[in-house]
Amino acid sequence: MISVSHLRKTYRTPTKKEGTKGLLKNIFAREYKNIDAVKDISFEIEQGELVGFVGPNGAGKTTTMKMLAGILYPTSGTVKVLDYIPFEKNHDCLRQISFVMGQKNQMLWELPASDTFKLNKTIYEVPDDQYKKTLSDLVEMLDAQKIIDQPVKTLSLGQRMKVELISTLIHRPKVLFLDEPTIGLDVVAQKNIRDFIQQYQQLYKATILLTSHYMEDVRRLADRVIIIDHGALLYDGDFEKLVKKYAHTKAIEIVVDDMPNTATLERVGFIESIEYPKIRFRIPRKDVSELVAAISKNIPFIDITVEEEKIEDIVCTIFEKSSVKV
Repeated sequence: MISVSHLRKTYRTPTKKEGTKGLLKNIFAREYKNIDAVKDISFEIEQGELVGFVGPNGAGKTTTMKMLAGILYPTSGTVKVLDYIPFEKNHDCLRQISFVMGQKNQMLWELPASDTFKLNKTIYEVPDDQYKKTLSDLVEMLDAQKIIDQPVKTLSLGQRMKVELISTLIHRPKVLFLDEPTIGLDVVAQKNIRDFIQQYQQLYKATILLTSHYMEDVRRLADRVIIIDHGALLYDGDFEKLVKKYAHTKAIEIVVDDMPNTATLERVGFIESIEYPKIRFRIPRKDVSELVAAISKNIPFIDITVEEEKIEDIVCTIFEKSSVKV
């Protein structure tokens, strides 16, 4: 469904000189430098896959997605989506893809969301029967019955994202680019959008490329993850293998009635933090059973939990080792 080979995007930007001479040079002899937003990346995404696309700010995620959607023209390399070259703006290709940007509002601000749905129905030439069925499915999945006839400007951020998704998906695209769809939303709204994305993909077998700074989105939705940093591809593969390769420690947290004395805590060791009534230990994965035994022997506790490393920390480890490819 999506094929990317040696894709590169380079921007030519002016340099700014300081001082009087610099000002004259900026006007009459401007100098430029090249900035690589995307550096020679290659990957393929099969039909029906939901892939997490991860990286820090400025990594090149949105630039890559814009090239895949035909919004930007690449400096070099090849891109194919549904066997089309997206920036050729083929009508059949455009009718089968959608791009949702969580930071951008594409709805008609003053009008009810339902008016935008009807507009997109006309633009994408959606048959009446299909439109009614798709609209009914999407509204039900998003529990949006009460908001689609309200002016968009009166909706909350979470509600706007719901109608944004309905509007974008009304033509049942085969390929969906989701760029930060949960950004700025509260925890409940994030979960609702995640659940919807999962339901939609299962119902319509869509191919989805998802970016998010909330690693919970990626963990819950994607079996495969692509990680880029400074425009370069660092990892492309199974999400669980990524965790196993880079998650070197586990956290053990206990809840106590009475705080143990310093000598007891020093005997157990591996303490990460103490916030009564909670004591948190950080330990290499291979030593977990030994530490649990030591805690049980030395410290009376009410509750104990063993936790994996946070996905955010694992990804940060990969960024720090950006010269390493898995």
